[in-house]
Amino acid sequence: MKRMVDLLGATTLLFLLSPIVISTAIAIIFNMGSPVIFKQIRPGLRGKPFYIYKFRTMIDKRDENGNMLPGRFRLTKIGKIIRRYSIDELPQLINVIKGDLSLVGPRPLLMEYLDIYTPTQFRRHEVRPGITGWAQINGRNAISWDEKFKLDVWYVDHHTFWLDIKILILTLVKVFKKEGVSAEGHYSMVKFKGEKQQKANNG
Repeated sequence: MKRMVDLLGATTLLFLLSPIVISTAIAIIFNMGSPVIFKQIRPGLRGKPFYIYKFRTMIDKRDENGNMLPGRFRLTKIGKIIRRYSIDELPQLINVIKGDLSLVGPRPLLMEYLDIYTPTQFRRHEVRPGITGWAQINGRNAISWDEKFKLDVWYVDHHTFWLDIKILILTLVKVFKKEGVSAEGHYSMVKFKGEKQQKANNG
């Protein structure tokens, strides 16, 4: 049933939001050039890798030695707007249709994190990852990694159809309020370095 809801929901949203999708693509081309879509390998259900799609928000800006500059220097003005309203996530509706993502589930993070998860943290991969999730409506990027993982695992153990509906509705509220888009002092979320490193940082 969840898969049927995902297919119907993603297809409907893609159709309804097509004017925003097309306008955003045109804005990116005029402001940043091509490509319009940024894709990256992320872990899906049971850690299986897939390509996630997002609207591009950064430029390939490098220092005098040819090294890529940190994200805060590459994020463009139009990119900030796209991220502020979570428009960059809209191409992931294609991922939902393909079956890589669900509308609701733990957000797919980076492949490099797989080797540093604790067994409990890895449980977030027992369900299909989502465009939005329980952690996103309870702080998004403004909460700690420990809190985020606890919320993800809680969702794995308690997810229901009605909980998914609640998360989708509250996601819309969060988007309009622009809450939790970034961690304090960062343009998005600080990098996860594993439980041992997190404990060392906390003293």
